[in-house]
Amino acid sequence: MIQVEAISKSFQDTKVLNEISFRIQKGDFIAIMGPSGSGKSTLLYSISGMDSISMGKIYFDGVNISNMKENVLSGLRLNKMGFVFQNVQMLKNLSIYDNIILPALVAKKESAANIRKHAKLLMKKTGIEGLEDRDVQEVSGGQLQRASICRAMINHPDILFLDEPTGALNSSATKQVLDILEDLNQEGMTIMTVTHEPHVAARAKKVLYVIDGQIAALKEFEMDGDRDKALAIWLEEMEF
Repeated sequence: MIQVEAISKSFQDTKVLNEISFRIQKGDFIAIMGPSGSGKSTLLYSISGMDSISMGKIYFDGVNISNMKENVLSGLRLNKMGFVFQNVQMLKNLSIYDNIILPALVAKKESAANIRKHAKLLMKKTGIEGLEDRDVQEVSGGQLQRASICRAMINHPDILFLDEPTGALNSSATKQVLDILEDLNQEGMTIMTVTHEPHVAARAKKVLYVIDGQIAALKEFEMDGDRDKALAIWLEEMEF
């Protein structure tokens, strides 16, 4: 689905990404880990076209998006990609439901009736049905993050990008969000998330570890094993 070829990213004289190459296959669930300042969020933003790169190429479904014009790239992000962030980005003057359907109204890929139907299904699937008319200040952080997942999924994206999606959540809300992401992946959704939490990365099929803007290791885990234990052993072996 996505092919990353020797991409680099520099800020002034500092190289944040240094000739990174790898591929994302359809149905992957990849967690990006690494110490603070290692370049993991920059990597995610670069791959998704939210940030420009200094060198290299990024292909999405065979199309080079590295030098794509911003209006075309924004359309690609709207229609083919979903985004969830640690700090939820929702419009405070809109209800939960209106925030969820807004990207679909902008994209105009479906009729209003189909958009409403899809939104209701997503809210039911994520356990927030009944909160449609609530303001964003009237729900918990976990409920708001689940609403963010609904909004990210409203346009039927090909891939879901997440940056520390559980960083501001308690353990119960974190488990609810991770269960949703795992279910989505099992249904075929491709997912890439940045995290510094091993128990979050343990839900992924692959873990990509970044140090100083380079891939230090890429590990694929067995889905039917104890992933938490396997990840902990691997991180210890790699002396991360």
